[in-house]
Amino acid sequence: MLVNGDWRFAYLLAFLVPEGLGVDGFLIWLEHLSTHDLIELYATNGNEFPQEEIESFRNRILAMFQQWNEQYFKDVDPAILHALEQEKEARLSQLSDNSGEAFVDETTNGMLFKPLPGINELLLVPQYHFQPLNIVNQYGNQIICHYNARIYLGDKDLIPTHDLRLLRSLGEKNRLKILRFLHQGPRTFTEIVGHLKISKGITHDHISKLRSAGVLYAHFEGENLTEYSLRNRALNQLQDRLFRYIEAE
Repeated sequence: MLVNGDWRFAYLLAFLVPEGLGVDGFLIWLEHLSTHDLIELYATNGNEFPQEEIESFRNRILAMFQQWNEQYFKDVDPAILHALEQEKEARLSQLSDNSGEAFVDETTNGMLFKPLPGINELLLVPQYHFQPLNIVNQYGNQIICHYNARIYLGDKDLIPTHDLRLLRSLGEKNRLKILRFLHQGPRTFTEIVGHLKISKGITHDHISKLRSAGVLYAHFEGENLTEYSLRNRALNQLQDRLFRYIEAE
């Protein structure tokens, strides 16, 4: 299933299910969802529909979720779920009426969402399996950001994976050129490609490495990524983190 294809519509269903049903309840709910109800749900949340006939789509997605549950989720490592729950609680404890851009930045490791008319809710969801990527979708007046929770089980005695990724991201000359270019101000992907004078594919890979390391801001308008800028705070924190690891006993 492509992340940019049917996955988008399947993903939305996980947020539309009545609260508290759990995975088994979700599967039962989806199995008994009428074609009319499914059309209503999609129409209310973005006016987009899968390419194929809606009932065939529902049956195929249901089979996929059933296999996912049978082959993976029912036996998932409880440590993953516990860590995600801890991440949620930690973020909620930091949330206040005054939380805004700084909270979103810290939680998502460098994502900035421009306020737009018609969008009144941003839902942040910690995720484990797509790390270190973030996934953003807009449904109607809501943006859902499935963010990298930076949970790496089993590396407590080593340098944290996120810090190691940050160090590795800086060890390439074109990535350093990108950081130097962005020091002048926000730039679009096209502008970065023109500055580096290398292929779009290689440039995209360099930017992805820098974004995963948290040294870039990714600016979004809705679900569209429009430009990048330098995230100085990540670079400023690097020295302290490195010495904290070196000096640990």
